[in-house]
Amino acid sequence: MLKTIVSYNDMINAFIWGVPSMSWILVVGIWLTLSTRFIQFRKFGYTLKHTFGAMFDKKEAGDGALTSFQSVCTALAGTVGTGNIAGVAGAIALGGPGAVFWMWLSALLGMCTKFAEVTLAVHFRERNNHGDWVGGPMYYIKNGLSKRWSWLAILYSTFGVLTVFGTGNATQVNTITTAIDSALTSTGAFKHGLPSGVNLGIGIAITLLVLVILIGGIKRIGRVTEKLVPFMALYYIIFGLLVVILNYKNVPGVFRDIFEGAFAPRAITGGVVGSMFIAMRRGVSRGIFSNEAGLGTGSIAHSSAEVDHPVQQGLWGIFEVFADTIVICTITALVILCSGVKINYGKTAGAELTISGFTATFGGWVSVMLAVALCCFAFSTILGWGLYGSRCIEFLLGKGAIKPFIVVYSLVAIVGATMDLGLIWNIADTFNGLMVIPNLIAVLLLSGTVIRLTKDYFSKEKSAKYI
Repeated sequence: MLKTIVSYNDMINAFIWGVPSMSWILVVGIWLTLSTRFIQFRKFGYTLKHTFGAMFDKKEAGDGALTSFQSVCTALAGTVGTGNIAGVAGAIALGGPGAVFWMWLSALLGMCTKFAEVTLAVHFRERNNHGDWVGGPMYYIKNGLSKRWSWLAILYSTFGVLTVFGTGNATQVNTITTAIDSALTSTGAFKHGLPSGVNLGIGIAITLLVLVILIGGIKRIGRVTEKLVPFMALYYIIFGLLVVILNYKNVPGVFRDIFEGAFAPRAITGGVVGSMFIAMRRGVSRGIFSNEAGLGTGSIAHSSAEVDHPVQQGLWGIFEVFADTIVICTITALVILCSGVKINYGKTAGAELTISGFTATFGGWVSVMLAVALCCFAFSTILGWGLYGSRCIEFLLGKGAIKPFIVVYSLVAIVGATMDLGLIWNIADTFNGLMVIPNLIAVLLLSGTVIRLTKDYFSKEKSAKYI
């Protein structure tokens, strides 16, 4: 029975995260890019000025809402996770350095997809019974399309609820326990690994923390993520840049390998990765999986922002993909490639390859610092996906289901800390990919609304009010 489940799941997963699905995501990204006249490039300077340049604005949000900065931090909490460290390493190992080029390309298109998702989420959001702003794919399907499409909203929310327990919680907690175990073992404090029962204690501690934060509602989540996300991102970026600086002589060769490897990976990998399409598949899938452009999940957090116009928050969607993939994922790639560590091309790799890039430059002590980064990345993902799951279950069953969901979601941390999660991860990965289908159908059908709102925001008549 178990083998049958695994077999069917692998078959579905291969399709969801395979060429047809990725091609569909890229096609929608290209369509939106052309329709908005390359807004992610044309207005990139404006975007940075009104996002990164305004992130320390102390403006407070009203009841049931977040500031734009809190919203993007909550969204980044869900997207910036262990995949930025382990996933990029896997893409390079299986697709060669050229995978990084295709990761960049998918992110450049993903900026526009995320812009559209966030803009629609804010435009079609509504107030729930608690007075909180709620939105996301299920709401822009419900309020933007006719009733005959309501099944899409139900489908998306169902996939969302089924995804969060694995992708958003159990696997992230497992990463935290593994990071702590590795760091303490490397210091010599526990030569034979952590004592039995410690992982259970870690799981219980995380359960209590997650429960306290999520029960506090959107405001408390926003206050936590606006402090945690900038800290963890800067922390990781600074250490990563130090690796690049200390290995600066390798930088020109690394960029040459990235661009040459994108089209002729055989020459860079010694023939192990022999196809451009392998490099493309690995890079594109890693970019999509990392920044979630096309999944619509980030728009759930963005929809809580207090803004005057939907496009204002849509610009933060562009910034989110830029920060997640162009900045953080690129830092990971450069750490691996600039440090000169041996890469076994054609074989799977994860966080250990990234960690080896750091340790080759700084020494073994840095593994403790990386464990802190991994724990922050994983914990922030748990919070972000906790919000996504709460919104999905509320849409399906009403506000009464939120607190029971949060309790169950928090308790899953104990499972993640103490059990083998191979099958759970694979099934959650499949449901995660299935969320793409209803979301992109809705985004494509509502692309005219995105174009209209974008023109409205940037028109001369409206510029004095919003810009």
